[in-house]
Amino acid sequence: MYAVIRSYSGQGASELFDELVHREDDAKQVVATIPGFVSFLAMRSASGGSVVTIFENKDGTDESTRRAAEWVNANIDVAVDPPTISEGEAILHF
Repeated sequence: MYAVIRSYSGQGASELFDELVHREDDAKQVVATIPGFVSFLAMRSASGGSVVTIFENKDGTDESTRRAAEWVNANIDVAVDPPTISEGEAILHF
């Protein structure tokens, strides 16, 4: 399995996570339809929030990052600073 964490802070981060709360079905449609989908988690932090997605392979995480950027650009009315991205092979998953 492969995981990617997209951490958003700064400009637009709060608005992005406010919108995710109200548009859960959109988030599911964007990510859960990618082949190899395993799980998705969004969490708030003091500076914005992070999204964790897990797929069977790196192709899935790459596609989820691409689709997430498209969704943010099309659906968030304010500029959102690009996320910090961490990714790698998942070694434990319960």
